[in-house]
Amino acid sequence: MRHLTAALAVAAVTVLTGPGANAAVPQQDPSPAVQPPEQQPASVTSINVRPGKSKGTGRLTPIAGADKLIAPLGVDPACPAKIEIGMRSDAKKAAYSDMRVEIDQPLSASRSILSSYLPPGYELGAKLLVAVPPATPEGQYGLRLRTGDRTLAVPVEVVTPDKLDNGGNLALRRQVTASSQHVNANYPPCSIADGDNGSNGWAGGNGWNDATARAWPDTVAIALGGAKQVSRVDLYTLSTERYPASVYGLRDWDVQAQVAGQWQTVAQVRGNTAGNARSDFAPVTADAVRIVALASNGANDYTRIVEVEVR
Repeated sequence: MRHLTAALAVAAVTVLTGPGANAAVPQQDPSPAVQPPEQQPASVTSINVRPGKSKGTGRLTPIAGADKLIAPLGVDPACPAKIEIGMRSDAKKAAYSDMRVEIDQPLSASRSILSSYLPPGYELGAKLLVAVPPATPEGQYGLRLRTGDRTLAVPVEVVTPDKLDNGGNLALRRQVTASSQHVNANYPPCSIADGDNGSNGWAGGNGWNDATARAWPDTVAIALGGAKQVSRVDLYTLSTERYPASVYGLRDWDVQAQVAGQWQTVAQVRGNTAGNARSDFAPVTADAVRIVALASNGANDYTRIVEVEVR
């Protein structure tokens, strides 16, 4: 829970703050030359308000981004399960609105209440982080979102990584270790195996940034939970309009597999400028896969990896 608390402490929040506001106003990003990617603020629990059309019922309706939440056991506390939650105002007038968040113990949620000023028809959305203590029994737990007399129940299923529907990705939610971790924001190594390969959550808990600029190699390893046959690794590096992979992404790296206790290089990538690269190789039976980063694009060189998938 220390990791979860620390992540929330640096979260950037954008909300409506007064009766005269109509919508959340996004902050303008400074240029990369002013604020490099490893120094931008985290956004783990950012709140967003979006316009809509009131249905005129006069109600405040709780909403969620999924019918249920899968929360894996045994993962790093720095990478809790996430779900989008929020509420929609169908009132006739603008008003301050509150939604209570309740969750069954021993699970814990990153917030107990969600509040904002909402014009009619507007929706408020936010990420909710759900932490699962290591000794939690497998099974179904309850998450409840309450607004006045309305309650939305979202079941939370706690399972081990072996029981996840991983879509063939053997790295999903497995244990990750790295040679270092940047301290300016939220860059947990475990986030490269959380199933989210997009760069929009960079510095907010979705992606790993090492701590040693222009010092190579950097390594990040994923334990596979036992011996598995692998023949492909997909690596996603930082790639956004503001921070293109050709300037900030990983350029050169080796893919290694741990076979019979020994690391073997099974693929190499050189000169990459894209946001993701696929490495295919002859099948091997391995219990871990490691990325050995050798160089990044641009002068401000760090290793920036968003996701690694193993198949």
